[in-house]
Amino acid sequence: MNFKPESAPPIVEATEIAKNFKERNLWSGLTFGVRSGEMMAVRGQSGSGKTTLLNCVGALESIDSGDLIVAGTNLGHMKGGQRRRFFRESVGFLFQNYALIESWTVDRNLQVPLEHSHQNKETKRRKMLQVLDRVGLGDILGKAVYSLSGGEQQRVALARLLLKDAQVILADEPTSALDDHNAGLLIELLLEKCETGAAVMISTHDPRLLVACHTELRLTDSSLEDTTARPVHAL
Repeated sequence: MNFKPESAPPIVEATEIAKNFKERNLWSGLTFGVRSGEMMAVRGQSGSGKTTLLNCVGALESIDSGDLIVAGTNLGHMKGGQRRRFFRESVGFLFQNYALIESWTVDRNLQVPLEHSHQNKETKRRKMLQVLDRVGLGDILGKAVYSLSGGEQQRVALARLLLKDAQVILADEPTSALDDHNAGLLIELLLEKCETGAAVMISTHDPRLLVACHTELRLTDSSLEDTTARPVHAL
């Protein structure tokens, strides 16, 4: 289905949210929305709280005030166990450090988003090989993650994301270790997630990603500039 973000309902709704780090206010009065089928770039200088904002939307951290409703759930009212379940069921995250277990094989890392499914072993293996092929990797299921290059590890993390049926996709500087070809592939796959109705938020300064986003969120030390809608550029 081809979603039109401007007419789709919001999946992420933030109203006057604030976050403090020790005695410093990262941001306050933060109000924005990300719709189904929309990809938003989150920009700001180092220390402006871009990664923290993604962590809050993904229920990995809590806000200090305001309302943050993601996939119909008010995250401010959730406890620890509820947050972990919400993250597992509703959120796909591309972490800047990939968040792979380096001593595990690729196979075992890719099993994580499938562990609560009721698919048999062969079906899971077939899906894992399909997503590895999508990100330009062959059958490396038996390889240990520590034996892979940084770019290969990042593509394994992307493959893991593709295996998860998430309503919200969060990506923290996802093209940092990718060349133009693989950055273009990542953008294409994230836009495919949008086409299926996901809401995507990306922390990035990469112009290759910025031109593909529908909206942009600029963070300052304690405020938010208005988001600016832009068309998606053809890849």
